[in-house]
Amino acid sequence: MRQKLKEKMLWVFLFLVVPVLIFGNFFARATNNENTHKHIITVYLAGDSTVSDYSISLAPRAGWGQVLNRFFDDKIVVKNEASPGRSTKSFIDEGGLKSILDQMEKGDYLFIQFGHNDEKKEDPTRYTEPYSTYKSYLKQYIDGARAKQAIPVLVTPVERRHFYEDGSARDTHGEYPAAMKELGMEENVPVIDLTAKSKALFEKVGPEETKNIFLWLDAGENVNYPDGVQDNTHFQEAGAEKTARLVLEGIEESKLVPLCNHILK
Repeated sequence: MRQKLKEKMLWVFLFLVVPVLIFGNFFARATNNENTHKHIITVYLAGDSTVSDYSISLAPRAGWGQVLNRFFDDKIVVKNEASPGRSTKSFIDEGGLKSILDQMEKGDYLFIQFGHNDEKKEDPTRYTEPYSTYKSYLKQYIDGARAKQAIPVLVTPVERRHFYEDGSARDTHGEYPAAMKELGMEENVPVIDLTAKSKALFEKVGPEETKNIFLWLDAGENVNYPDGVQDNTHFQEAGAEKTARLVLEGIEESKLVPLCNHILK
């Protein structure tokens, strides 16, 4: 009698308790994976050479997007899709925006900084006109991000290193920054005015010290640039970090929640 009772209890355990343990563990893992995924936010960067990543063979050249991830906690992943020489137009024509949108998920961010190459009238594959085609191409980025329930953020182009004789910094992007800000107002999209922020920084630092921000190296100073370099557009790593900090400042000013909650203090 007792033996039969033990056998019945064993069968009850096998048919009722074991499946609960197995499937309960499975669903716990699935829920945990889902929650982990939900808490990861990806920041996609679309832009030109001032944003791009660079190989070690070009060091200390660096784009601000290359170092941006250093300033966030582990809940933020920065995917820098920026590419040298691209404009709003050519980035789309070459499939860069589609590649981002194919990866993008709800709650992600898309930061968009173009202007340097949109200005090149001599190149019809890249040139856009500030208040017409430049804005219309930028709107494709905005619409694409919103269709994926992501958050688009416009970033006006960072200034080049050009000064007047009195030490004040020149405006180097014409009407493009104003056109981008106008679009931001029309579409209710946050705009980080990196043009104004970088100009203020360069004026504060001055013509000589900005050489430490941009890629200025003497001959023999770096093995990657044996003849030296005087580049007034691209940054060395220290300058990329300073520029990234300006972008972070803009994130906080724009109150981009939850992104600004994950900036390392």
